[in-house]
Formats: sequence, C-alpha cells, structure tokens
Amino acid sequence: MIREEEVIKIGYFAKPHGIKGEVSLVTRYDVLDASAEPYLVCDMEGILVPFYVEEYRYKTDNVILVKLENINDEVAAARFANKDVFYPLTELEGGELQKELAWEDFIGYTVIDTVLGKIGPVTDVDESTMNVLFSIDREGKEVLIPVAEEFIEAADHTARSLTLTLPEGVLDL
Repeated sequence: MIREEEVIKIGYFAKPHGIKGEVSLVTRYDVLDASAEPYLVCDMEGILVPFYVEEYRYKTDNVILVKLENINDEVAAARFANKDVFYPLTELEGGELQKELAWEDFIGYTVIDTVLGKIGPVTDVDESTMNVLFSIDREGKEVLIPVAEEFIEAADHTARSLTLTLPEGVLDL
C-alpha cells in the first residue's frame, strides 16, 4: 500500500481529452520523461492508487495529455477529473523535482527549528504579501512564520520535514 509520505503532489488531472481515455494533467514537472515505466498516483476514495502511463504527449508547457493503462474511453477518464496527482519519491533521481518545489508543496510537512526543535505541521501558505508565510499548527494554535530559502537548513521529503533556522523571537510575534 502506498503511504502519503512516499509521494509528492505534482499537479492535478483537469478533464478528459477526446474519446479514447486521455486526461489532461496540469503540472510544471517533467517526471514522465525521466522514467522507463512511468506511473502516477491518485487518491481514489481515500486510498493512494498507482496508475501506469501507457502514452503521453505535451499539449502545452504545463499540460500533458496522459493515457493511463486500462482507461479506454471518456467515461473512465472522467473519474480522474479534478483529482490531485502524486509521484513516488522513490522514482526521483538526483533531486530534480525537489529543486522545483513551490512553497505550497510543503503543506503537511513538519517544521523543525534548529534551536527550538519541533514547531508543528504546515497547514497553509500565504503568498499574498511581500513575505511568504507558513501557517503552522503549534499545539492547536495558528502560528505564522516568514519563510525564505536562506532560513532552510534541510528538507527531508521522505520524512516530510523541513528544518529551518528561524530569526530569534519570530514565534513571539
């Protein structure tokens, strides 16, 4: 069984394309090009299920038309519309995908400060201001912390943790 900590979200299926079972994958990653037998993972009624890619072709830079194995018509493809798409961390080589992560990809990661220890899980990201903020659940209380690449010490994508060196007093704000 595939567990949530074994995959990373890479995009979502938008809608079926045509009548032969293709579905539009909206993503900014080129993961399908890197694997001999590519597969994608979708949450199907609470269970992460792998689906092997039979064929794919690029429609635009961020939309890939994907034909999944055993999905042969528009009715079967419609089951995937608006589903998040994940990719197995074990299939990543050389950290290529990890270099391109957006801040929102860290939702669910546990934030650890190098001095204070565990802060809590990231529940949301606010990019509406000049400074990106992580919303963190710290023992039932929402804490907002500024996030910048220079604060990041390490990101463990398998353990889904983010180690930061936060400025002194930031949690007291």
